[in-house]
Amino acid sequence: MKKSAKLTCALSAAACLLAVTACSKKEATASSNSAGSSSGSSNVVLNYKDIVLGTTGTDINTTISLMSHRTDMLDSSYSGTTWAKYIEEFNRSYPGIKVNVEGITDYASIALLRLQGGDWGDIMMIPAIDKKELANYFQPFGSMSEISSLVRFADQWAYGDKVYGIPSTGNAQGVLYNKKVFKDAGITSLPKTPDEFIDCLKKIKSNTNAIPLYTNYAAGWTMGAWDAYIGGSATGSADYMNNTLLHSKTPFSNPGDGTGPYNVYKVLYEATRLGLIEADYTTTDWEGCKGMINRGEIGTMVLGSWAYTQMQGAGPNPDDIGYMSFPITVKGRQYASAGPDYNFGINVKASDTNKMAAMIFIKWMTEKSGFAYNEGGIPIATSDSNYPPVYAAFDGIDFVADNPAKPGEEDLKGKLDADSELNINNGGNDKIQAIIEHAFYKDRSFDDIMDDWNKAWSEAQSRNGVN
Repeated sequence: MKKSAKLTCALSAAACLLAVTACSKKEATASSNSAGSSSGSSNVVLNYKDIVLGTTGTDINTTISLMSHRTDMLDSSYSGTTWAKYIEEFNRSYPGIKVNVEGITDYASIALLRLQGGDWGDIMMIPAIDKKELANYFQPFGSMSEISSLVRFADQWAYGDKVYGIPSTGNAQGVLYNKKVFKDAGITSLPKTPDEFIDCLKKIKSNTNAIPLYTNYAAGWTMGAWDAYIGGSATGSADYMNNTLLHSKTPFSNPGDGTGPYNVYKVLYEATRLGLIEADYTTTDWEGCKGMINRGEIGTMVLGSWAYTQMQGAGPNPDDIGYMSFPITVKGRQYASAGPDYNFGINVKASDTNKMAAMIFIKWMTEKSGFAYNEGGIPIATSDSNYPPVYAAFDGIDFVADNPAKPGEEDLKGKLDADSELNINNGGNDKIQAIIEHAFYKDRSFDDIMDDWNKAWSEAQSRNGVN
């Protein structure tokens, strides 16, 4: 990526958990080898920084298990690199560490139940929990100062100066689009404002047979993706999501300048109201949409950069898949929220040998596997500056990684999310689905919906003593 695209705050800053992540519709288990013991001569658990790949722990013989949301990577027909291929490569350096991968459909809810029940193995992708509970479940990787020098977005799952999660990859938030559809529609430049974006959708409807904006309503979890744009992308502020939002009494009001959360959600409302989405939003198909956008049957989809490579690999036209920043301009500039995908966490109750093996595998995935690049993600290792092609369209656009909450307010957003039932960027799929429903049937105005959200948020603030 060219140097003109920069971070407005350090990439090691926290970012909101993006619960929008690709899952295929199945549960399965992949294994590099089902055999192995839980013994080994290396039984001292080191900090992440102390592990030297290819040297540390090469004498370990054990089997560890990983619980993952990436069920698609368990399928041998997956167009990218499968879990089996990653594990095969890992075993070239660590033949004694066998890795079993369990894929979970509906990961966000199932993983939380498994975590609380204790039946989840050695490594999991950390689900949405209160940060104060991290030490009850997960082994720390080291101090914040140690890990942030090695890993981007290190404070996503940090608490009390200890880091409990290592991101699997990083994402930027933008919009997928089909280049050929845009060309056929007569669109000559990428939209930079909500009004320009709606105009593009109208041109697609008028001049092509493609669905202008595919909502992916039926999948549910894809709806929560819209929350990820209300911070850096919509405001240009690294403090908005975890600080400003918490102390804003009416954050969903119209600021009058085409920015902020109001204008993110209004794009979806207006597209639906004007008939610029699929004819029947209840019948959308997550797996099917990948091939549809590749074939030019869909014009745009609002999803994180993680989806780019999947859409490219879903058909014969990978070069037709493009990615652009969300169409909001803040004082003449465009921004893109950037943050981590799911984080690897190690079971604090695992044996010392398995903790060590798990930490080695996670560090290998971060530094040696090429996973982030392969999945079209922002590299996690700070030593890695190899950005994939998806970010070419972000030249000149500032990436914004969310700053962490202030000390003492680490769990405040979670409390406000729960009390308001809005669950902003935290699995709040229902409220986004409701926007589509009301816009489609034209039974509620957009401003009425936002007024309800403001009321719920301010009441939650009052109950939690927020100034």
